[in-house]
Amino acid sequence: MNFVDLIKENYIVAIIRGIEKKDIIPVAEALYKGGIKLVEVTMNTDGAVEMISMLNKKFGKELYIGAGTVLDVAEAEKAIAAGAKYFVTPNVDEEIIRYALEHNIGILPGVMTPTEVVQAYKAGAKIVKVFPTSILGSSYIKELQGPLSHIPMVAVGGVRPENVIDFIKAGAVGIGVGGSLIDKAAIASSNFESITKKAELLLRKIREATI
Repeated sequence: MNFVDLIKENYIVAIIRGIEKKDIIPVAEALYKGGIKLVEVTMNTDGAVEMISMLNKKFGKELYIGAGTVLDVAEAEKAIAAGAKYFVTPNVDEEIIRYALEHNIGILPGVMTPTEVVQAYKAGAKIVKVFPTSILGSSYIKELQGPLSHIPMVAVGGVRPENVIDFIKAGAVGIGVGGSLIDKAAIASSNFESITKKAELLLRKIREATI
């Protein structure tokens, strides 16, 4: 299954950022129990490369593991060496897009404007990440989908159980969720079950929107 179809089938990309290495396995396990299959570790997390490697060893068959906040090819190379199956970027970087395509790696570039959406698509990206939707809102996705409905879009930034249905109904084929799902306070108290419950709730809401 290709990267776009994986997102369309599973809807959620869990964004793991700024957690400690000791917590990466229990967090990933909690996400998996909640039904999430796509997980990205952001490259600006201390020990990100090692965490990606750890996840591959533990969950290589259960989870589709990627690298987020990939800002240059040097980071992309490190991520691939650790076993990353896809890259997520906060911006449109045509060099990273080309590198991903050359290495048969999924690529989800960050876009904001219609110009960036088309730029990323023409560079070879088959799907884009509209960011930050915490500011843009679900109606922005709907407006973009008007002239650009042939380009699948993932909403990232500020997506929560209360508004996830709005984003899906606006045309987003998936969502990226970080802080509202991977609660640092819950991790600090080893309450990983709450992460599982949040994942289940998000998926339940999405299914309601797609019935």
